[in-house]
Amino acid sequence: MSGKEGQNPAPGLVTFVGAGPGDPELLTIKGRNAIAEADLVLYAGSLVPPAVVACARAGVPVVDSAPLTLEECHARVRETALAGGSVARVHTGDPSLYGALREQTALLDGDGIPWRVIPGVTAACAAAAAAGVSFSIPGLRQSLILCRAQGRTPVPERESLAALAAHGSAMAVYLSAPAAGRMVEDLGTKLPPETPVVCAQRVGWPDERLVWTTLAELAACVEENGFDRQTIFLVLPGEDADGDARSRLYAPDFRHGWRPEKESPLS
Repeated sequence: MSGKEGQNPAPGLVTFVGAGPGDPELLTIKGRNAIAEADLVLYAGSLVPPAVVACARAGVPVVDSAPLTLEECHARVRETALAGGSVARVHTGDPSLYGALREQTALLDGDGIPWRVIPGVTAACAAAAAAGVSFSIPGLRQSLILCRAQGRTPVPERESLAALAAHGSAMAVYLSAPAAGRMVEDLGTKLPPETPVVCAQRVGWPDERLVWTTLAELAACVEENGFDRQTIFLVLPGEDADGDARSRLYAPDFRHGWRPEKESPLS
C-alpha cells in the first residue's frame, strides 16, 4: 500500500449559496454552478422554491432543511464534506442577512471543513425593483436600514424600530408581519401616518403580491390581505414628496474623471 492509500480524503468545500428571493432566474451564475456541481444540496425549503435547486445533478441528494435542526443539518453536511464531497447549502435571499450563517460556519471551522459564501439578491432589493422605487432620493434620503421587529428573536433596544425610524431613512423591515400592530406603533413614534409603505409578499414567486399602503393603514392592510412571514415591508419616508430631485452625478456642471464640466443647458 502506498503512503497515500488508506488516508482520508481532504474535506470537500461547503458553499453557502444566496438563492435570491424566489425567482430561479435571479440566482447568480456562480450560485447555480455551485448547486449543479455539488454532491449534496441542502436547501431551506420553507423559503426557497424547488425550482431554484432543480439544476442539481441527477442522483445527488437534495434535502429540505426546513424540518431539521442546526445539528441535524451539520451532520449531513459533515458526512459529505469529510468524505471529500462538495456541498451547496442554499439560503433564501443573501446568506449574510438573517441566514444563521455564523453558527453554521462555526461548526464547519470546528471540523476543519472549508467553506465560502456566494451572495444573493436580497428581498429588499427585489421588492424595490418590483415596486419600481429607489431607496435613495437626492436631498431627501440617502440611507437604507435593513431591520426587523422584535419577536421570538430579541432586538437590542438601540435597534428598535422606533430608534431606527428616527433617522428618517428608507427601511426594509423583514420577518415582521405577525407584529404589524406593534410595528405601526413603534414606527409611528417618529414617522407621520401618511408615510408610504410597500408590502411585498413572496417576491419572485409565481404568487408574488405587492400592495401600497400608508403607515396608518399598515396593520389593517396586513390583516385584510393575509400577509404572513414571507412579507417584507419597505417604509419610504418622503416618497410622496413633491419636487424633481436629480442626482448630481449627471448634472452638466458636475465634473469627474470620465466627463469634463459642461455648461448647463438650463443656465
